[in-house]
Amino acid sequence: MENKTSKINKAKAFFGINTSMISMLLMAVVLGLGEKMGERFLPVYILAIGGTTFAVGFLNSMDNFLSAIYSYIGGYISDWLGYKKALFVYTCIAMFGYAIIIVFPVWQAVLIGAIFFISWTALSLPAILALISATVKKEKQTMGVSLHSLTRRIPMALGPVIGSVFIALYGIKTGARISFAIAFLLGIFALWFINKFIEEKSKEKCKPPKFKDSFVKMSKELRILLVSDILIRFAEQIPYAFVVVWVMQNIGASATTFSMLTVVEMITAMLIYIPVAYLSEKTSSKLCISITFVFFTLFPLVLLFSTTIPALIFAFIIRGLKEFGEPTRKALIVKLAPEGNKASVFGTYYLVRDVIVSIAALSSAFLWNISPETNFLTAALFGVIGTTVFIMFGKDKNLTDNK
Repeated sequence: MENKTSKINKAKAFFGINTSMISMLLMAVVLGLGEKMGERFLPVYILAIGGTTFAVGFLNSMDNFLSAIYSYIGGYISDWLGYKKALFVYTCIAMFGYAIIIVFPVWQAVLIGAIFFISWTALSLPAILALISATVKKEKQTMGVSLHSLTRRIPMALGPVIGSVFIALYGIKTGARISFAIAFLLGIFALWFINKFIEEKSKEKCKPPKFKDSFVKMSKELRILLVSDILIRFAEQIPYAFVVVWVMQNIGASATTFSMLTVVEMITAMLIYIPVAYLSEKTSSKLCISITFVFFTLFPLVLLFSTTIPALIFAFIIRGLKEFGEPTRKALIVKLAPEGNKASVFGTYYLVRDVIVSIAALSSAFLWNISPETNFLTAALFGVIGTTVFIMFGKDKNLTDNK
């Protein structure tokens, strides 16, 4: 018994696990499963109920823009109210968005509903990272962020599979609405779970800084990371909404095939999170982040030449590998943010990044209508520029830790 207890304690120490972390990870699975059952098929759902490719492009741009706003608001509220109350409110907002899509099966309602349900991830992330920063030892924070990223991929993999079953049985129009109905029910369960199991860690009340003050608090190293990250997100978001369109309409694959490709992507990401987190702790944050930027750049190029199922599988493995250094990047942001205002500064970082990136996302439909090749190649070009900027000017954690 003592030997078993010793192994458990060693595992907890290795992963930086505590009660608050376990509760947060379970909540992420419940809420993420509901969200991803319908969200991944929204572009084809919009087209099925009368929307255009410009509506799809607008959805992606709106997603980026509102995620930016919500990241800042989420960080501000989390510093102000505490993460437990904030997470409860965020879940209620997402459920309201699901209800709109369930009740009104028109593409305009999808855009309105998305204003609310896309809020969950963006609003909650600053609170979750602040929780990790407050409850996990500094040397294990990259591991803590990696565990959160890994756990989030479980519903991201399973959700589209479940959603594709409903689409196969009932068609895209009815199947998507059924998925969002289940998401609403899971939201009710999540509200109970948050109230019952999430522990509110007492802390002194602190007034969150205003946007200008939060931006001023960013270090030079954090601003360099921000610039390169913006360029890399251009590479991701320009083709993002049209990946499912490319697979299902240009290649002719089914919703089930697309969901299986998503599983390949998520399994790839999940397999590398823990080893890379350990590698980052022992070696170089800059190396891990640079590698992930390379994979962001490669994906649209590989996808462009993927016209068979084996090629698509390879492309989605590349897409999974772009998560190589993502937890390391998030952990570096948290480490570089000032004590007491980590959530709000993190939210400010995402506000600046995603507002700018939303412009690129808005251009995605125009580039796609020229040709898919134009869309994918433009995305890859931005990836090359962003990767070069970070390799030339980005700093490693070893340098920033000494400042």
